[in-house]
Formats: sequence, C-alpha cells, structure tokens
Amino acid sequence: MGQNYQFSYAFSTVPQEIITGQDIVTEERIVADPKSGMNVRIPGLQRTPLSVYLTLIFSMFMHGGIIYLLGNMLYLHIFGDNIENLLGHLRYTIFYLCCGILVSLAHVFSSAALGANLLIPSLGASGAISGVLGGYLLLFPKRRVRVLFLRSVIQLPALMAIGMWFLFQLISSLGMFSGGSGGGVAYGAHIGGFIAGLLMIKLFTIRRKLATRPG
Repeated sequence: MGQNYQFSYAFSTVPQEIITGQDIVTEERIVADPKSGMNVRIPGLQRTPLSVYLTLIFSMFMHGGIIYLLGNMLYLHIFGDNIENLLGHLRYTIFYLCCGILVSLAHVFSSAALGANLLIPSLGASGAISGVLGGYLLLFPKRRVRVLFLRSVIQLPALMAIGMWFLFQLISSLGMFSGGSGGGVAYGAHIGGFIAGLLMIKLFTIRRKLATRPG
C-alpha cells in the first residue's frame, strides 16, 4: 500500500532499466523541495531479483496507496466485466496484460523522447485499465453508465462518460510538455493505454468469433 519502499523500488518499472536491460541500484538521498524548501527523502532503487523486463508485468499489480487501488478497481468493475463476458476469461486476461505492457513501454520511450528522468520508477494498473476503457468505448458506445454528478447520479452514454475522461487525461498530459510534473500521475501513459485498447480490442473479438464459429 505504498509503505514498503524497498519492495516498490525493486519491482516498479524503471525506464532506464528497460532501455538498457541492466538492473540499477542507487543510494537513498535527501533533496530540498524547490517549492516548499523542505527536505524530502527519496529512496534509492533496489535490486530486482528477476529480469528487469518482468517489472513491466509486476508494476501493473502494484499501487501507491489504497485510494489509487480502490479507484482503479471501481473502473475495472464497471467497464471490465462486459468485455470479459464477450471475450472469455483467458482472452480478457491476455488483452488486459497486453494493454498494461504496451502502456509501460510507451511510458518508457516517451520519457526518453521528452528528456525526462529515466530513473523515476512507475507502477499502477491505471494504464491497463485505460486500455479496458478504450475497448469498452469501441464495443459498447451506446451502453449507458451511471455517473455521480454534483449531488445526484445520472446516466450517460459510454461514449460521453469515457470521452470526458479521455479529454481530462489529454488536458492533464499537457503538463508533461510544459515541464509540469503532473502530480506524479503518468497521464500520457493513460492516453497510450486508451489508444492501445481501441486498436487491439477488435483483434481479440475477431479471433473470438473465429474460435466460436461452427466448423
């Protein structure tokens, strides 16, 4: 739940490790926050006991706190079950994992292209779940979704509900190009996962139809 720094910094995805294929271990350091002036302790990267490329999968099942976990599980519960019913358990699992891996790779190479710090680890299921949202939007654009708006619950078409989410991610990601930190959230990875889900879901549904077609 975000408190075991040794575990988090050993199994999170580190862009530099993925690019080089080499495990990187760094020392803990104290830095001054330029905004508050307070000293902040930054844990060092820990040794990864297995291949660093496996962190592309490990990091998908790690979260920085209980709020992130609950939020991701809420989205997965609302949008994931319909896709799972359509694809079946195995195909849905493969689709989910493929989205997560592609998102992590997109984050790694976009960080390198934008000149970001390649030693900052990333973790979380948001990218993979973004792929689920992209798949849901393409398969069920007219399905209505209950949304909490102000003090009431309203129903919106999936196209509108997910479209607003995507617009928020797109606007937030602009901070990456203006030097902002984005609050520690990889909005660019969310967009990449969403696009990956849009592009891949038809491939999985086509193969599903071929597998279930009578001989």
